[in-house]
Amino acid sequence: MVYRLMFTAKEPFRLLPREAAELEELVRSTRVSAGLARRARALLLLAGGSSLRQVQAQTGMSPRRTRHWTQCWREKGLDGLQDAPRAGRPRKVTPAKEAAIVAATQASPPGPLTHWSTRRLGRRWGVSHVTVMRLWHKVGLQPHRLKRYMASPDPDFETKAKDILGLYLEPPEKAAVFCIDEKTAIQALDRIQPALPLRPGHAERHTVEYVRHGTVSLFAALEVHSGKVRGRCAPRHTSGAFVGFLDEALAPHRRKTVHVILDNLSVHKTPAVKAWAEAHPNVHFHFTPTYASWLNQVEIWLGLITRDCIRRGIFRSVPDLTHQIMNYIRFYNRNAQPFRWTYSNPRKRIRVSPSSVTRH
Repeated sequence: MVYRLMFTAKEPFRLLPREAAELEELVRSTRVSAGLARRARALLLLAGGSSLRQVQAQTGMSPRRTRHWTQCWREKGLDGLQDAPRAGRPRKVTPAKEAAIVAATQASPPGPLTHWSTRRLGRRWGVSHVTVMRLWHKVGLQPHRLKRYMASPDPDFETKAKDILGLYLEPPEKAAVFCIDEKTAIQALDRIQPALPLRPGHAERHTVEYVRHGTVSLFAALEVHSGKVRGRCAPRHTSGAFVGFLDEALAPHRRKTVHVILDNLSVHKTPAVKAWAEAHPNVHFHFTPTYASWLNQVEIWLGLITRDCIRRGIFRSVPDLTHQIMNYIRFYNRNAQPFRWTYSNPRKRIRVSPSSVTRH
């Protein structure tokens, strides 16, 4: 075969922005074959000004093959990079049958079953479970997985979310912004037998039996512009304890305008809290929309302390638990940085129409 495509300084290989984006997506994808990803990478390198030898050094593809795939790209575009059909016996599963299996996968199985398995669906359609597995992988179906969601029914969702996101992205000048929330009933769990340490071939192991010494509630205030956290542990999660924490967390900013982001927990709206807010006119409360406490950035930090300190911790007593929590806060604040959110597609918000909601 003769390859007439030549690369010279007068005729460089170029890609349109849209074409480059398609090839970059192939390179990053984990669902395409390694060969297809390598061809896409070779074309991107060539379009970036690399020589054929440089492409070979980085991808292992010979100049001859690079010319071949570049010619295929110019003739057929993305389809030209696909492998040619291989010889062998014809496929037993026709495209129509594949479509029917995919449709059946997305429908509810008969009887009390909640989802299909590869073997159960394979028996139903007279194919092997491997065929079903490959088809599911091809179209991106995972019936064994389940994700939960909570759609906010708040009619003022956009207005409240805009208010809070505005405080994150463009906070008022000479003002402080805090995200405050609580982690209640943290258990001081002690194991009745020693933990077995991590070693090659074995994960760290804890005995399943434990001794519960008591609980403690953690109040946390995240300062948005610095990322630092102020915390306080209390025996109980009460309105009085919350007001006391507000005094402690906001004390350094008494002369500033302070914006506090809270969720809709009842403790945040008691008469005692309202009286405190009236006595501090420089403090403004901003409540997240209903079922949208994820807009409160301190929730991210509460997830961090749960993962890093609490979930696998062994605590001999409630004071020991409190001590470890406060130690974590001091450790975290040494290198604290503000959280930076990006939200590229507002259309991804889950919306539920009133007609689809079942009331009991």
